[in-house]
Amino acid sequence: MKPLEQVLPGVAALAGALPRTTVVVAGLLAAATGASAATVTDSFGVTITIQSDCQITATNTLDFGTTGVLTAAVDTTSTLDVVCTPSTAYDIGLSAGGGSGATTTTRKMTGGGATIDYQMFSDSAHTTNWGDTVATDTVSSTGTGSTQSFTIYGRVPAQATPATGTYTDTVTVTVTF
Repeated sequence: MKPLEQVLPGVAALAGALPRTTVVVAGLLAAATGASAATVTDSFGVTITIQSDCQITATNTLDFGTTGVLTAAVDTTSTLDVVCTPSTAYDIGLSAGGGSGATTTTRKMTGGGATIDYQMFSDSAHTTNWGDTVATDTVSSTGTGSTQSFTIYGRVPAQATPATGTYTDTVTVTVTF
């Protein structure tokens, strides 16, 4: 083996000024950089399985506003948004709500011990009741993978007017797919 001065001329003076560990590391680095690198490659798969799915992404209050005597119908609208995977058939149902004696054709808002009847329809003519029996009075659609918006047409029919106050109800939205 040749001395370091013969392999790398001019390094001897530098080597004397540096700690022995530094010279050894420098020599190893010099030797390593002269070696050629080899590589090897392989591949792996990447996968995801999308199953039929639906999500209710937004619901908005069906607000009939402020009114006085209920001698004429009070109409309003609201929307709900659903997103389902593409080609997924689904039905949207609206429950009878929580009012005592309510049905999906005559829902009841309550307040102060009294009730106000109201209805929900899937059409602007207020002729197609929106209930919760699949294939009977629900709204059917097919998913696109994007949000789909549905309008709820609400009506408080003319009726005996109860005491002043705020009347409320809670309706459950169910998406069956």
